[in-house]
Amino acid sequence: MSQPRAIVPGATYLLTRRVLRRHFLFRPDSAITQLVIYTLAVSAHRYGILVHALCVMSTHIHIVVTDTNGELPKFLQRFHRLVALGTKILRAWEGPVWDDRATSVVRLATREALVEKIAYTLANPVAAGLVQHACEWPGAKVSVGDIGRGLLRAQRPETYFNPQNPEWPTEAEIAIELPPSINDCDAHKFRSEINAMIDRHERQARTTLQRQGLSFLGAARARKISPYKRATSIEPLRQLNPTFAVGRERRDAQRAAITAIHAFRVAYRQSLNQWRAGIRSTTFPAGTWWMRVFHGVAVNEGELAAA
Repeated sequence: MSQPRAIVPGATYLLTRRVLRRHFLFRPDSAITQLVIYTLAVSAHRYGILVHALCVMSTHIHIVVTDTNGELPKFLQRFHRLVALGTKILRAWEGPVWDDRATSVVRLATREALVEKIAYTLANPVAAGLVQHACEWPGAKVSVGDIGRGLLRAQRPETYFNPQNPEWPTEAEIAIELPPSINDCDAHKFRSEINAMIDRHERQARTTLQRQGLSFLGAARARKISPYKRATSIEPLRQLNPTFAVGRERRDAQRAAITAIHAFRVAYRQSLNQWRAGIRSTTFPAGTWWMRVFHGVAVNEGELAAA
């Protein structure tokens, strides 16, 4: 049985979802860029999701968001479904688009974690050896300079979305927000810290490729690769599936996050066992989502929970 996850309104996350068997279905062409940005905008608006960073790679998607209303599971279900349905039409693809692993959902608990994971997201094409600089990636992405002052905007795709259905506007847009923990006065410093970390990622990638005698693929070649091919590089098996990040050398924050997760899981299991025993008056800890939405259980909303 998987561990329960607290869904807390106002939490910020790094979200990652991967394509089936690492096919290049999200090759960075204009059609996929339009599809992802449009579906992200309409889904995020529907569920109160703030978007802070985005990078669509050929084989996976990274997004950094804040879940203002505690509706993250509904957002993920809708967004991923729309992307998959649109991709199947664009690529004439039969079968699943996403791999069978659950979406990676990492709560970003500190400022350091925000800087590290946003930089990681935006520098992903560089780390993969595709382009020398993050800004050169031709796929759907957010630029550091747009965080807190830019927009993602796309016209409704011509396929799948019925123009007669008011659910699908002609154009959809969404602001690229600052994380709620970063105020406007701190925005310039925050963006500078992200840029500095992206620079480090870029230098490290250049060093690594030089050592291996390789070169960057380049944006033009990345656009032309067949979406039906698969990545052939060796990908290390992921043995850990983290639920939170606090940044380097933040041991106090790490201990606090671990303590909060443990407390939530213990309380949740105790409540679930009582509920299964027929005690329907049991109260679940704050952050309980599935049991609240699908079974209507009582939740102690006065508590503060962490994921």
